Amino acid sequence: MLKKTCRMFVLIAFLLAACSPIKTGNPAANAPQKIRLPMGYIPNVQYAPFYVSAEKGFFRQAGLEIEFDYSFETDGVALVGANELPFSLVSGEQVLLARAQGLPVVYVMAWWQDYPVAVAAMTEKGIHSPADLKGLKIGLPGLFGASYIGLRALLDAGGLTEDDVRLESIGFNQVEALISGRVDAVVIYANNEPIQLENLGYKVDLVRVADYVELSSNGLLSNEATIANNPDLVKRMIGALQKGIAYTLEHPDEAFELCKKYVEGLDPANQKVQRAVLNASLEFWKTDHPGYSSPESWENMQRVLLEMGMLETPLALDKAFTNQFIEKK
Repeated sequence: MLKKTCRMFVLIAFLLAACSPIKTGNPAANAPQKIRLPMGYIPNVQYAPFYVSAEKGFFRQAGLEIEFDYSFETDGVALVGANELPFSLVSGEQVLLARAQGLPVVYVMAWWQDYPVAVAAMTEKGIHSPADLKGLKIGLPGLFGASYIGLRALLDAGGLTEDDVRLESIGFNQVEALISGRVDAVVIYANNEPIQLENLGYKVDLVRVADYVELSSNGLLSNEATIANNPDLVKRMIGALQKGIAYTLEHPDEAFELCKKYVEGLDPANQKVQRAVLNASLEFWKTDHPGYSSPESWENMQRVLLEMGMLETPLALDKAFTNQFIEKK
């Protein structure tokens, strides 16, 4: 009788186990992994794909919960390089500068397809090409970051050097500096300040970096340790972001509405300008090969940095970026 009872308990236990939910390897079926993501700038409609990924559940479907951290770009690069964080948003030049300092960071997904930096001047100045910048007083945030790199690339395209222009650090006050006449031209992001200037009634001409040289632009940064030890995490993060970008491109009106939860100041008086900023940004994200990073863009970026003296020797570019997580077309 005892043996029969024991067999009955074993059978019941087996049946209960068979009916119990089975834990799968699907991260989305378990508690999401919390990740702090340095954004490199203040909350802005230009981050619409990230807000969309959060609000439409793309991050959660990938088993992720993202905390947006609006700290400086260089802070994010340092944290990822130290493997304290797995990801950060970054502009291309920062990847090479970090690797030159021994940080094992790796660019894993291209977000912006063209380098967004340009030089803007009032139309009466007649600035239409890089060569036209000669002799001008040019305002820029400072001798750092994507704005400075982009300007140097334009000067090089025009056969000019810094000695041929006068540079003035003006912080992030390009609109005010140009309107006041403090400078002849300003270094801006083509999807932002020109729209603000036009909304104020000023006509400007742009000299765009992307029209003269292909440079590695804004994207997602990770590190060698994360790629080696947790490639699935990288793949899931990229997949969620790609969904957010695609959804934003297909549903810009809804994406803009979702931005209001994250971006202060999107009141009716400011919505027209910020919606135009989003529309202009969309053009930089369109591509037939989402996430793919062009080797030529990295070669050009390295050449510019070497000519500027910001890199002493060439780097192994195949270590600085990878397309291994991007589906082939």
